[in-house]
Amino acid sequence: MYQRSGDSAMKKDLTNIRALLAELGNPERQLRCIHVGGTNGKGTVSHLLAAALQAHGFRVGVYTSPHYKDFRERIKVDGTFIPEAEVVEFTENIRPVIERINPSFFEITVAMAFHHFARARVQWAVVEVGLGGRLDSTNVIDPELSVITNIGYDHMQFLGNTLPEIAGEKAGIIKPGRRVVIGETQPETEAVFRNRARELDAPIVFADQQPRRVFQTDLRGPFAEKNLQTAWIALKELGQGGALDLDAERVAYAFDHVHSLSYYIGRWQVLQDDAPLVLADSAHNGEGLGPVLERLRALRESRGGRLHIVLGVVNDKDLSKALPLFPQDAVYYFVKADIPRGLPAEELRASAVAYGLVGQSYPSVIAGFRAARAAAEDQDVVFTGGSIFTVAEVLP
Repeated sequence: MYQRSGDSAMKKDLTNIRALLAELGNPERQLRCIHVGGTNGKGTVSHLLAAALQAHGFRVGVYTSPHYKDFRERIKVDGTFIPEAEVVEFTENIRPVIERINPSFFEITVAMAFHHFARARVQWAVVEVGLGGRLDSTNVIDPELSVITNIGYDHMQFLGNTLPEIAGEKAGIIKPGRRVVIGETQPETEAVFRNRARELDAPIVFADQQPRRVFQTDLRGPFAEKNLQTAWIALKELGQGGALDLDAERVAYAFDHVHSLSYYIGRWQVLQDDAPLVLADSAHNGEGLGPVLERLRALRESRGGRLHIVLGVVNDKDLSKALPLFPQDAVYYFVKADIPRGLPAEELRASAVAYGLVGQSYPSVIAGFRAARAAAEDQDVVFTGGSIFTVAEVLP
């Protein structure tokens, strides 16, 4: 499992997923899909799109990864997890195929999602890319629309060392003649997307170059505005392409009820409203962490208290890009998430010292979290982050 082990679990081509889906009768061909990739925001945009389509009266499947608390979070229909019995039944039924072609955990999960969506007769499937795009196991669909939120430095060991190289991999989800929405215009990557779209005769739109529409939303994080704009323009593109009779009022309702409609968790999630304020967010790279940490600084200043940060990361992250973003005047509680990929807390603490980040290491996420809660006064802010796996251990 890449989620637990990292590089050794990666399969870098589409051979296995195609063979697995063929054994299942190619359920992905029965689905009308939106494919969502990018470095940051792709999970949020996926849930925004799903909520909006549900508000239009459609039955909507959503595939995302990884999960926080329950494997079944990855596969949802109208915000409801795939039933446990179906997970067991599917796995038992394809066991001979698994033994024959040896697919990865991720490949099996993607196949399970498409199979479940086809059985559930969803009218739309919103499919989040796992990693990259071109060789990601989800890239076997022919979507109505592809969405690429943005490009940042993440998973560089797979995708390349420059933004144009990474963009080239993520542009692999652009399909011939299919519309594509790019969330953010970036000087290093704009030409990559425009050239690929031109080669494939795919109409392309950059969301941040389009007129903005202000929406109320129950998303509380610093990332909300960009993601709302990307999702709104994506929905408009579906409307212009004739795939959706777009109703702006239904979109507005959906964007203000994302959590309840689509089961959206883990991003700027408030665990306690006050005395102290307790938050968690799973941003894990420089581009994602920057806005989160800026918002935390502003919160601390407005409350007049201190900032307590429970921090745990995975062992393949470039700490030289992330740690300089963290405030030196916070109190740190260094932890290791309960997965093999977690960076040992003492190693993280030692690396953090070089950036002026001072604190203690703890034997578990919960131990660090409890210590932070105990030390925090009413006006303080307690924040848990650094990876989805760290956040998962403090969610209710």
